[in-house]
Amino acid sequence: MSLFKRGGVWWVYLTRDGVRHQQSTGTGNRKQAAIIAAKFAEELNDRRFQIVRSDPRLTFAELAAEFLASGSARPHHAYHLKFLLPFFAEIPVVRITKSLADDFRSERRRRNPAIKDATINRDLSALRRILYWAQDEQRIPANPLARLKMARERRTRRQILSLTEEKLLLGAATAHLSAMILMALDTGMRRGEITGQRWEDVDLAQNVLFVTRSKTPEGESREIPLTERLAAFLRERSEPAGLVIDFKGHPVRIVKRSWATALRNAGVRHVRFHDLRHTFNTRLMEAGVLQEIRMALMGHSAGSRMQSVYTHIELPAKREAIQKLERWVREQQPKEEYQGYANSEIK
Repeated sequence: MSLFKRGGVWWVYLTRDGVRHQQSTGTGNRKQAAIIAAKFAEELNDRRFQIVRSDPRLTFAELAAEFLASGSARPHHAYHLKFLLPFFAEIPVVRITKSLADDFRSERRRRNPAIKDATINRDLSALRRILYWAQDEQRIPANPLARLKMARERRTRRQILSLTEEKLLLGAATAHLSAMILMALDTGMRRGEITGQRWEDVDLAQNVLFVTRSKTPEGESREIPLTERLAAFLRERSEPAGLVIDFKGHPVRIVKRSWATALRNAGVRHVRFHDLRHTFNTRLMEAGVLQEIRMALMGHSAGSRMQSVYTHIELPAKREAIQKLERWVREQQPKEEYQGYANSEIK
């Protein structure tokens, strides 16, 4: 390492692995320049051996802002940050520990005694994901929550929409919401997948749609055959391009209020929109469709073992599954009621 003065400012020159590095110290004081040069050499050495030095002043709020700006965040990360930031915002990232995560859990319970362990687990999973991102970006040397043990979740019964409730709900919902309900019940797609579905990815000639915007890698570009009523609905409204479902020409972002209104007007018990996805899965199961085919249709994330199964689920097997679903529906109600189902008045 050498120091040379140029124009009244000291520069540092050094070679690492055959590469020559140079940097201005920004000072004309040789003693200060020597200290800065030593720091520069230390940083190069750390990069050489992939040693990460954390900034002890970096707060979680600052890290969360970097994460959101990076483009790596998903909508659910931003949602969970609403609960994480009030507790962790001013805490330096290097001070986040499993013990602190337990304190967060206790604080969440104190503020809301009715909160479920599953809800807090999702918050902490988002926190752990952000810390993994920080590790990948070399902002921290390791994720302190890498082996965080989550609370055991109680299994709860999933709400399933009956065929009668389905008919009432479709009749009470607004135009864009009834279209979303139909797609959820007949494809098992997630709400975000439905609102992101584009006409360019709907093949009405082959009666199949392609999901190209999914929450999980397994859900990307999966193909779902259309039921007869969904195919008829899409043909009536077919466009060459653009979103399949919109609201006054704009993407649908939130349906919470319109969903609650539709349930109330239909006189249907409280269910979540996501329960329509569970309804699709349950109906397939009742129709005798094998688990791996159901998972392939729904784009479930189940690890590398199931990913290998997906490659063997061909379109004919999926078509047969949808046909079984339609036969099951016909068998569950009188013929005249099925006609109402098949020709449901979707606004």
